[in-house]
Amino acid sequence: MLLLSIYKGGKMNKTIRNISIFIFISLSCGWFGLLIDKLIVTQSGEESLGMGIWLILPLVTTLLLRIFAGDGWKDIGFKLNLKGNLKWYFVSIIIYPLVTVIILLIGKIFGWINFTNFNINTYLAGFFGTLIFNFIKNFFEESVWRGYLTAKLLKTKIKDIWLYLIVGGVWGLWHLPYYLHFLPQSDMYAVLPVGRFTFAIVAVLSMVCWSIMFVELYRLTESIWPVTILHMVEDSLINHLVIDGHITIASGREIWVSPICGIITSLLYVSIGLILRYYRIKKDCEKSQTIA
Repeated sequence: MLLLSIYKGGKMNKTIRNISIFIFISLSCGWFGLLIDKLIVTQSGEESLGMGIWLILPLVTTLLLRIFAGDGWKDIGFKLNLKGNLKWYFVSIIIYPLVTVIILLIGKIFGWINFTNFNINTYLAGFFGTLIFNFIKNFFEESVWRGYLTAKLLKTKIKDIWLYLIVGGVWGLWHLPYYLHFLPQSDMYAVLPVGRFTFAIVAVLSMVCWSIMFVELYRLTESIWPVTILHMVEDSLINHLVIDGHITIASGREIWVSPICGIITSLLYVSIGLILRYYRIKKDCEKSQTIA
């Protein structure tokens, strides 16, 4: 249904065709991976072949579409584009720390978050120890979700709301097999102690909220590097904080102040995304006036 908004003149052009192929494969590869795991019963968990298929198939699909289906490489955003964008690189570093500090302060004020297990040295060791791995991992992930899907959708001139919903929705739903099957239950309960289906719904909605700032940061800089940094900081900062037990959240309050998927947290990220959108529109207007 969402793709109907970018369907033009009753004729599906190359861009729409390739986007459709990418979305179909991305949303089906995890389930195909699960089928493989059921056939190879000696495998399980995060080390399974099925999870490997889920992880790499979207990237492989973008490479094949760029090489053999006429997508090319110009719009992927490999250039740093530092001129005029250093402030946005700085923003990409501080967004998640800033929001996390606000959430932790709210949790502290209302007595919803306990810091008894927090050790600054242990936490910082885990944070800095995972940065390089997360940078490499998220370079490949961002080359898919922003460097390919976002870039191709921008060519269709769709409205921003549809751009956020499609990119965030596909990005989130790609994770669905992970949330429902691959994710260890202990990690899930550390984030939100609910059933897998409920967790999956909350997680996907959270990623749709996040997608606004990811998309707008990519559009502001026309580069995947700031969003790679943004994603790297997110993985090293908040996943480590919650899943490794550095903080504990009062029962029933996780849905509000979880640094990963709390309602207040997500509203802050939406607000930041809309602020970035304001500056991107302003930048586009100034650029148009300069050209004119």
